[in-house]
Amino acid sequence: MTEGKNPLPKPGSPVRGSQSGQPIMVLFDLLSRRWALGVLWNLSDQNRTFRDLQARCGSASPSVLNTRLKELRAVGLVEKAADGYALSQTGRALFSRLEPLGDWAMKWVPTL
Repeated sequence: MTEGKNPLPKPGSPVRGSQSGQPIMVLFDLLSRRWALGVLWNLSDQNRTFRDLQARCGSASPSVLNTRLKELRAVGLVEKAADGYALSQTGRALFSRLEPLGDWAMKWVPTL
């Protein structure tokens, strides 16, 4: 699974920003890919079909969205559900840590 020349990041292997592949940098590499955070955010409140996700990620092409879902499934953050895609338990745990950044960002934006 690749996006261009960016294979799925793995701990211990070089990733963008880290030659040693520290776990946090592996996570940042994965989450910085186009629409990765958008997929997680849009699955945070309910399961969604591919078409629903595509509608919510309006400018994401079907191929980018499909690639992102495959990557997020491969690392255990998203899973296939009977009614589409869902955050896995690990994905929900990650989202619970990302969600406060949204609150922080709302307070930060007026300072810009």
